[in-house]
Amino acid sequence: MQKEQSRAGHLAALFTILLWGTTYIATKVLLRHFGPLEILLTRFVIGYLTLLMMRPGRVRLARPKQEWLFVFAGLSGITLYYLLENLALTQTTASNVGIIVTISPFFMALLTVVFLHAKLPNRWFYIGFVVAMSGVILVSDHSEVAMVGHWLGDALAVLAALVWAVYSLLTAKIGTLDVNLIQATRHTFFYGILFMLPLTWLFGFKLDWHELVQPVNLSNFLFLGIGACALCFVTWSFAVKRLGTVRTSVYMYLVPVITLAFSVWLLHEPLTPLIMLGAALTLVGLWLSGKTA
Repeated sequence: MQKEQSRAGHLAALFTILLWGTTYIATKVLLRHFGPLEILLTRFVIGYLTLLMMRPGRVRLARPKQEWLFVFAGLSGITLYYLLENLALTQTTASNVGIIVTISPFFMALLTVVFLHAKLPNRWFYIGFVVAMSGVILVSDHSEVAMVGHWLGDALAVLAALVWAVYSLLTAKIGTLDVNLIQATRHTFFYGILFMLPLTWLFGFKLDWHELVQPVNLSNFLFLGIGACALCFVTWSFAVKRLGTVRTSVYMYLVPVITLAFSVWLLHEPLTPLIMLGAALTLVGLWLSGKTA
């Protein structure tokens, strides 16, 4: 039974990362007609409504103070993470941001030790981290990596990685509650959307409905809302519940590799031997980091 649960967790994490790795392409298409905040809020509203249809009803908690877990999970993983990532992209290169946010598993390992009193990961986690990060750097766009990113953008990307680690820690705590996983994810989305609303006034929000209903745009919004938000946040929480925060987090190393694969396939971007080496190193790093148990 333990092995079957572990296998299910690995499959859920892999499925989640497979979809998340393609979101950059869908977002790139939508950015032609919509702003980052318009895309972000719209996709999470679609995700929330999808989860509401899948599992209606109120979330009933054993103790009122457990509500704070969902408040901070929505604030960290839904609002702050994506806001910091988008702000970082305005200050430094996309490659810098892509590399830096991949250090999130390292932060997760430290946070589980401090707050969950877990043991420090063994040496394979750190060896795998170094190998995987080397691969991520090789996979990234070297024309951009060669540029020195602005320190503010890089710092914001580090904060985004830390915030995602906090979100994953809260997800692990929420997973111990007697709450349906779909309802728990929906409840987290609710607070994330709530915290986004003031940003619509601060950054400006004007959704062009004529562009929204265009088949290409609508299909990408539905993919981001139903697939990458509603479905993937549930499967990620499921993986965290089955594998733990640290073992699940190392799958994030695969995001740049998956993005690369779909970029080559759909956008016909070049595939060089150096990039192939980077992808191989990332996979080896993932395998080594998985030897923590």
